[in-house]
Amino acid sequence: MQTVLNTGAPLAAAPPLSNSQVRRAVLASVIGNGLEWFDFLIYGYFAKTIAHVFFPVGNNFLSITLTLATFAIGFVVRPLGGIAIGAWADRHGRHKTLSLLILLMAASTLLMGLTPGYASIGIAAPLLVLFARVLQDLSVGGEFATAAAMLTEYAPPGRKMFFGSFKMTSQAVALLLSSSCGYLLTTNLSGEALASWGWRVPFLLGALVGPVGFYIRHKVSESPEFVQLRQQLAHAPRQSLRTFLRERGDAALCAMGVMTATNYLWHSYMPLFVERQLHLPLKNALFGTAISGLISIVGYPLAGKLADRFGAYRLFFPITIVWICAAWPLFSWVLAAPTPERVFAAQMIATVVLSLMSGAHPGMLTQLFPTATRSMGVALSYNIAVTLFGGLAPLTVSTLIGVSGSRMVPAWYLMFAGVVSLLLVGLSASGRRLCREPNLWPKDGAHS
Repeated sequence: MQTVLNTGAPLAAAPPLSNSQVRRAVLASVIGNGLEWFDFLIYGYFAKTIAHVFFPVGNNFLSITLTLATFAIGFVVRPLGGIAIGAWADRHGRHKTLSLLILLMAASTLLMGLTPGYASIGIAAPLLVLFARVLQDLSVGGEFATAAAMLTEYAPPGRKMFFGSFKMTSQAVALLLSSSCGYLLTTNLSGEALASWGWRVPFLLGALVGPVGFYIRHKVSESPEFVQLRQQLAHAPRQSLRTFLRERGDAALCAMGVMTATNYLWHSYMPLFVERQLHLPLKNALFGTAISGLISIVGYPLAGKLADRFGAYRLFFPITIVWICAAWPLFSWVLAAPTPERVFAAQMIATVVLSLMSGAHPGMLTQLFPTATRSMGVALSYNIAVTLFGGLAPLTVSTLIGVSGSRMVPAWYLMFAGVVSLLLVGLSASGRRLCREPNLWPKDGAHS
């Protein structure tokens, strides 16, 4: 890809990268995302226990709602963190930003695991939990975008979707590890031990990734495309949010559409749904989630390869339509006879579809923005979409079930999100253009 700037001069060719440089860049890019998802999923799995430890209000529904609200509040700050950190990464580089972010994420995960319960320190306990979630989501606000930019900017031509899929693969690894950890704890500990200390173990283990991740990221060189851009400009790239929205607003809407049909609700809320609505042991859902992680480790890179070959935006529409059509029968079938076997089968079917749908997401988002505004563009779009249809989803669905009494609310929600996703991508000029020209990447200095 030749990137052209406002000066009209083409960028000089980047020196060839060694295999070891590429491998280090991939590992550095995905390790933080794995920690993010590990923390995210563990909080969802143990939401019921966390509610009793930090929000003992005497009303089970209200206690769970407060726990999920704390979870959602963290997501509300994500767009703010994403804009600020994304803009900083576009000015100062991917490498420095990623090194800082993993330390912030590890600190918030450690705080979550060490905070005493309400019985010990009173109102300070839920306030500390809230602070931990806000700190986590401020850092995560820039993590996905900056790491996705690093991955695709290190990728060779024709393999950018495949390299971007490694970011999703790290989520699958986190899914496998978090659910396996949760399964072992819920299987081998009594309810009293789990509530007393067992639920803290995954958070404490997750925090250990921080120092290791910082060391790995600190050793990685800056993205080749960013280095080229800096050399050509002779100063840090800069663009105001107003200018960005004017020039890249259509691309941002398209990117939000890509992320709206997200897998956040399925993976984070499903264990709570199985436990509270189907009245099955939590370990049943966690076992299926662990197997889902194994399948996704293969499914995400496969989706990336298919996207490189056929065009990510050309595959987006049929796969999303399949997901919309599958949501209702999956939930209806499980609710008709809620058994562990049916829950497991539904999880496997959903995992295959979600893997094919989500594997190319990092590459699809980075393809919409030029190097100079890539981190901010992806961060803004990604975080608004996952806040509305990811972080707020468990609280929204749980509240709607409580108000309506219908256990089919998750199916309706997934179908609604899928339709919104199709509309945003299909109605945007950027989405239509990339369906026609799947290998088109924006040039620095050109309008979207």
